[in-house]
Amino acid sequence: MTELSLPVRRLKDLAQPDDDTGDDAAPVGSLRIAGVDPERNFGGGETQVLGLTLELLRMGHQAELFCDPDGALWPRATAAGIVCRPLRVRNAVDLGAGLRLRALLTRGRYDVVHFHTSRAHALAPYVRGLSPIRVVTRRMDYRPNRWFGGYLYNRAVDGVIAISGGVADALADGGAVRQHIRVVPSGVDCAQFVPPDARARDAARARFALRADDIVVGALGALVPRKGHRVLIEALALARRPGDQTAEMAAVGGHLRCLIAGAGPQAAELAGRARELGCLDEVRLLGRLEESRELLWALDLFAMPSLKEGLGVAALEAMACGLPVVASAVGGLGEVVEDGISGMLVTPGDAAALAGALIKLAASAEDRVAMGAAARTRAVERFSMGAMARGTLEVYATLLGRRGTIR
Repeated sequence: MTELSLPVRRLKDLAQPDDDTGDDAAPVGSLRIAGVDPERNFGGGETQVLGLTLELLRMGHQAELFCDPDGALWPRATAAGIVCRPLRVRNAVDLGAGLRLRALLTRGRYDVVHFHTSRAHALAPYVRGLSPIRVVTRRMDYRPNRWFGGYLYNRAVDGVIAISGGVADALADGGAVRQHIRVVPSGVDCAQFVPPDARARDAARARFALRADDIVVGALGALVPRKGHRVLIEALALARRPGDQTAEMAAVGGHLRCLIAGAGPQAAELAGRARELGCLDEVRLLGRLEESRELLWALDLFAMPSLKEGLGVAALEAMACGLPVVASAVGGLGEVVEDGISGMLVTPGDAAALAGALIKLAASAEDRVAMGAAARTRAVERFSMGAMARGTLEVYATLLGRRGTIR
């Protein structure tokens, strides 16, 4: 998801998949897979790497991680029962790290080397010839450097996984050959992120000191400009302005509240903007949370007003929890949220449009329930960890020329 996450489940707890759409039979051809993620921090990418690795292990493959022993991924992965190999990377041109990775891979005889993050991507050229296939995953929807991107995506690796069609388009603009790109959406743990029962919801709302008649919109993510939190605060101020309230909104008392979880350089600026607009009491900046699910259980709807977004895993987690999502029609978010069915899409950066969508859903509990149910169904069917793992294995099988023999 974002920088926020739940404690991971151990491998023994994954005996059952997080959805019921897959085949649990042991793979016909088990693969030995090296996942490379040497980032120091734990963000949305690491949530995906961890979830994918656990699913691959559950499906009978031999999946290991190459990561920084001093980074945040290492303890979470080892606690979950994943074999980790130490790989420290100082920067994008760390020759020593490339040689260390090459030595480790030489001893392992892996079928697949999968590079998951930007630091990992830079290591791909060092391991040519050491495994049948090398794959990179791209999560950002901005165009990569055309010179390096063209070399990396077309020559240094055998295939590229984009997490959305928007990311695939950005890759192509950056010089990647379309035939090398496969779209495999990110996944969410649909066994952890579930709609709350009444007791769990009451407890979650009590934790955040919410009243029974509060209608609460939430957002999760790093406090950086591209996440659009400033637009969300401005939208909330518009939605609560008496002269702009519809009769429906006035009927619910205007009890619209906003909880924003995350840390980042914009924290002070966002608090200042809320104060300037007179809605500091209605907007609460919670800072970084170790667990996000309890916040999602306290909400009535979820907002993701990003100005740029590869896919939007935080939105997927909200949908899995049965929340309707109001999101910007940008990047992969338009592929996640079905406008008018599982949520609403608005023009990125348009505070008035976002305010209108918030008002519409705040005023109709019936719409929130219907869209939330549709959101949960969509998350389970299209964006589970199991679906991501099956899509990834299909890419591996195609590149290995073993389609139909690996699952």
